[in-house]
Amino acid sequence: MKTILSGLGTATAPLYATQEEAYKFFTTHCPLEPAEQDLYRRILLDGKIKGRYLGMDATIDALETDPDRLLARFLKFGRSTAVAAARRALAEADVEAAELAGLVVNTCTGYLCPGLSSYIAEDLGLKPSIRFQDLMGMGCGGAVPNLEAATSMLVRSREGPVLSLAVEICSATIFPSHEPDLIVSNSIFGDGAAAAVLNLVQDDHPGGLARVVDFATGLFPQYREELRYRTDGGRLRNHLTKRVPVIGAQTGAEVASRLLDRHGLSRDDIDWWAVHPGGTVVLAQVARKLELDDEAMRFSYHVFENYGNMSSPSVLFVLREILDHGRPQPGHKGMLVTFGAGFSAFAALIEFASA
Repeated sequence: MKTILSGLGTATAPLYATQEEAYKFFTTHCPLEPAEQDLYRRILLDGKIKGRYLGMDATIDALETDPDRLLARFLKFGRSTAVAAARRALAEADVEAAELAGLVVNTCTGYLCPGLSSYIAEDLGLKPSIRFQDLMGMGCGGAVPNLEAATSMLVRSREGPVLSLAVEICSATIFPSHEPDLIVSNSIFGDGAAAAVLNLVQDDHPGGLARVVDFATGLFPQYREELRYRTDGGRLRNHLTKRVPVIGAQTGAEVASRLLDRHGLSRDDIDWWAVHPGGTVVLAQVARKLELDDEAMRFSYHVFENYGNMSSPSVLFVLREILDHGRPQPGHKGMLVTFGAGFSAFAALIEFASA
């Protein structure tokens, strides 16, 4: 038996803002020192991102500081964006929501109890007997351990399909402040969701988008303070240092190399790379560490330029771009590489099944 990816859907939050509009907003509504305004200008006007999708009714919501209203916004847009991505994945897989045997949801940009799985199950009309898990605190890398949890659920239960869903409303954690790391966060993060339908089929079963081969993970608590959320006045506040690109590249390369070694592969055996688009400096460091050229990273750069960093769903947006515009051939191998809070890093090896 093998695990296949039979559908992959993506969705964004409804409000789109260009980086020029974001720059005008922050310089109009926030009292900025010259150095702060210059940093916003360099990121928003001189950076690579064109615009971002945001879970807001209006841009003025970016100034919201009430924790209850921020959480309500996370629920509203996390729920709707996740369901939109799920419906697209189910349609591609030709699966009805009522047929799903499992659901795994990950997010790190809002805390709910019960988790988003309860709301998604209601909106999709999932059966009461569905197996489900909510994964919290995995950060930007969370989509890959989600896929691994969904795969394990399939293999253990022998019942599919299973829906793997990564959703983040990063805009619910916008934190207007004078600190440089928050200016960076406010300038690059966007909102989105990605859903993957996985199923267990016979080894000789044709079709699907790709076969899920294996996973590798890494947990590096010595770097925990370099990238994390913490609470400040009841709100989530992102914290990241200048060392994140180097650490992300180092840890991502370590888990990817471990996965390659396990299967007797080299980096040259990987035809398609889906690397978490955390930023241009991040991608440059990963490319250097993995010895990848610009062509190998082009889909990651494309997602960052057009959506910003959406945290965990981002890598599946990259995979969607590869499927749609790279058109991998049957038998081509792909590698997903992500990293995030913890400090953590993840890799997934896949083999494409169709052009």
